[in-house]
Amino acid sequence: MFTVNYLAFAIPAFFLFVFMEYKLAQQQKRRSVFKYESSVANFSVGIAERLLNLFIAASFYQVYNWIYTNYAIFEIPNTWYIWIFLLLVTDLVWYWYHRLGHEINFLWAAHIVHHQSEEFNLTAAARITTIQALFRNVFWCILPLLGFHPNMIIVILLAHGAYSFFTHTQLVGKIGWLEHIFITPSLHGVHHASDEKYLDKNYGDVFVFWDKIFGTFQTEEEPPRYGLTHPIKSYSFLWQHFHYYLEILEAYKRADGFKSKWNAVFGSPALMDQNIRPQLELKYQQNKTKDKKIKLKAYVNFQMVLTVMLLTVTTMFFESIYPLTAASILIFVMLTLINIGALIEQRKWVYYLECFRLIFVFAYVFYVFNIFELLIFPVVGLITIERTFALSSLYNKYILKYRNNRN
Repeated sequence: MFTVNYLAFAIPAFFLFVFMEYKLAQQQKRRSVFKYESSVANFSVGIAERLLNLFIAASFYQVYNWIYTNYAIFEIPNTWYIWIFLLLVTDLVWYWYHRLGHEINFLWAAHIVHHQSEEFNLTAAARITTIQALFRNVFWCILPLLGFHPNMIIVILLAHGAYSFFTHTQLVGKIGWLEHIFITPSLHGVHHASDEKYLDKNYGDVFVFWDKIFGTFQTEEEPPRYGLTHPIKSYSFLWQHFHYYLEILEAYKRADGFKSKWNAVFGSPALMDQNIRPQLELKYQQNKTKDKKIKLKAYVNFQMVLTVMLLTVTTMFFESIYPLTAASILIFVMLTLINIGALIEQRKWVYYLECFRLIFVFAYVFYVFNIFELLIFPVVGLITIERTFALSSLYNKYILKYRNNRN
């Protein structure tokens, strides 16, 4: 009998809201709100996090329960006013988690992915990495330590996360007196801005109290310029996730003395040598200009739709899926997301990734049908086709073909 996880319905709901925002942007003739490559990159990051989270979410509930059972400081009852108190405490913990995520290098390395998008729309809300989710859950451990029951925590975190999704849009302007109580799309847009006057502002997720108390509140004045102060020049799935860790490593190598090395890891991102990223981009060939339009978008779209379907089905029936199947889906989806990023970047090595992904699918199917030893045949067949028809050349010609965007 299948156990259904109804949270899976949040996935199509997410895309429905994105579609509604997209149509509204078109209606308002604000085409700059959405950019194809950026939206695909945002979706990719979100799909990876949601899928990986299936494998670790239960473990964090167990951690909350263990802390609550053994180390809870207070016995907090489950009454209606406690839910309001829990929401306030949760938002305060979020404020400090979020603020430290901007002020400490190794935390910023996980959080920077959320700020890479130069388009501020609902797709940007999906830019949460699994590493960031892990750090965030460590901060949430404060809640069961105080004495809040894990079941209450899970419910409030779902509501908390749902609210923050709707603050990632620029189609909603300022909304009067609510700006003095809640974090609105306008206020959160300030947080995503790279303008100097907007930097390190509005860390709250639901309420503005904490920013006003701790001196980080800023209203929207001039229209924000979204993204990083030093934008990355790549839509690569891997580069977007790991470039800042490489920057920290490089800064650590260059640092002299304990204090400098400490600052490379635990210091402020504002003190990072700004020459490191361009040098690493050149070294790893991630310094391409973002001015290409993919010729064959249909192939990218197909892969994106496939990963979304796999994510939805896996989320819905995760408890009933065999571990080998779940792990195989995870590997296939991750390979596909890397593939999508490489296609957008027009990387020639994507052909070899395609071959590996195809062989991986054959390996899984043959293993399930207990004929794994026959895997040699599709491998030999693929090599034969490559040798006979120069498949890699055809792939480069028809799949990696692009034109420069001169518009």
